[in-house]
Amino acid sequence: MKAIDDLRVKIFADGANKAGMLEMYDRSYIKGFTTNPTLMRQAGISDYRAFARDILRSIPDRPISFEVFSDEFEEMERQARMIAEWGEHVYVKIPVTNTRREPSYELIRHLSGAGIKLNITALMTLDQVRHVVEHVAGGTPCCISVFAGRVADTGRDPVPMMAAAVELLRAAPQAELIWASPRELLNVFQADVIGCHIITVTNDILKKLALIGKDLSDFSLETVQMFYNDATQAGYQL
Repeated sequence: MKAIDDLRVKIFADGANKAGMLEMYDRSYIKGFTTNPTLMRQAGISDYRAFARDILRSIPDRPISFEVFSDEFEEMERQARMIAEWGEHVYVKIPVTNTRREPSYELIRHLSGAGIKLNITALMTLDQVRHVVEHVAGGTPCCISVFAGRVADTGRDPVPMMAAAVELLRAAPQAELIWASPRELLNVFQADVIGCHIITVTNDILKKLALIGKDLSDFSLETVQMFYNDATQAGYQL
């Protein structure tokens, strides 16, 4: 098993809690950050612009993605252009469709051609990947986020799909594939094996990095000790 510093896949921290983001910023293996409106709402953020500018002052030198939140393509473009002005390392997250299932491919082509770094998000099919690759080819550096964790939630194995997506991205060398919404630490190593460029990881999974390579006999004993201690502290009797 590889050590964390030997992995080819870049680890991006996924979240919107400032303290947690700054904790991850202190770790050299965290190469970038992603957010989304859901994470920001869960973190209690009410002023989108103020939060973003505050984070960018604290994290000025690593890629960080902020998402548009309109459902109309014209307004998405306005928001995207505004967000892109916040910093040179900012990537603008554009959903692959709006809520009416209308693809955002032409908007993606337009923004990419205009020099705006994009993170195209919420993809879950290879057909979507093909279309996005076609529309960003020759454009500005970008990321394509395939939600492998949500694919796995449907009972499908995401690994073959993500491996196929890696091959599709060869047609757009400036694009990087993101393994988004991982469900366990193992996904980091799966992403690395197939040559995925980036994996976004939440803090709860990142905290498990200390377990990499742990002796399984010791881990077994610690688990037995946990059960014993909890039963004792609860005062259970039979």
